[in-house]
Amino acid sequence: MTEFDGLPELRSPVAIAAFEGWNDAADASTAAIEHLEQVWGAREVAALDPEDFYDFQVSRPTITMADGETRRIEWPTTRFMVASPEGTERDVVLIRGIEPSMRWRTFCEQVLEVCHSLEINRVVLLGALLADVPFTRPLPISGSASDKDAADRYQLTPTRYDGPTGIVGVLHDACQKAEVEALSFWVHVPHYANNPPCPKATLALLHRVEEVLDLPVPMADLAEESAEWEQRVKAAAEQDAELGEYVRELEERAGDAGIQSVSGDEIAQEFEKYLRRRGGSAGPTAGSW
Repeated sequence: MTEFDGLPELRSPVAIAAFEGWNDAADASTAAIEHLEQVWGAREVAALDPEDFYDFQVSRPTITMADGETRRIEWPTTRFMVASPEGTERDVVLIRGIEPSMRWRTFCEQVLEVCHSLEINRVVLLGALLADVPFTRPLPISGSASDKDAADRYQLTPTRYDGPTGIVGVLHDACQKAEVEALSFWVHVPHYANNPPCPKATLALLHRVEEVLDLPVPMADLAEESAEWEQRVKAAAEQDAELGEYVRELEERAGDAGIQSVSGDEIAQEFEKYLRRRGGSAGPTAGSW
């Protein structure tokens, strides 16, 4: 881990984390962290050394020009940013990174080491998954909590899923073992409209962040961008009769039963051509976390 002299003393800090990759359908969860960094003017206080966790042929470093001459290399990593939102007596630590290629347990240990140094006792994890939900309705959010009271308080829909998981699931488990309170919120992104960005999904996650922090989050242009996104998906459904019929079916099912969770195989079998047209599934599907 990159060493930083004198990590700041924070006021009752809460951490909010998201990771690019499998856990981040339509980039919705990392977009939420990036939004918070911007509206709260967050400053970086720590970063993990990426050498131990990333395959640089998969997550390549980028090179940029600085001052018109000097070349600067930006390495893929996980960064810790601190924000001090107005109207609250606490600080918020924003953790944004890339799902590691290797050494996940060591990765979680280092993330928790930084959290311990900053005296963080609650971690909120954000994720986004592909699901068969209508784009016309509020996008469902499911999740889990390390204690039942928190699950009830935030009305989290539990999962009975058994199978592969991502770094969000692994870090949630590591938090529990380290006796750090953990909450996970997963927004359900329509699988037939999964090209990033998905501002409606990002907005849904930010509303949950508001609940946890008991603090209004400036939404900037997200509501307008969400409406524009809906209009684009609506236009696509109007031009494709089969897709339009599918959305109407989802609306009826949502009205009858709320969140519909099916496996990725079932989605792919039923509407394979839509996923193929959009480049295939890039992340987990409903129930797969």
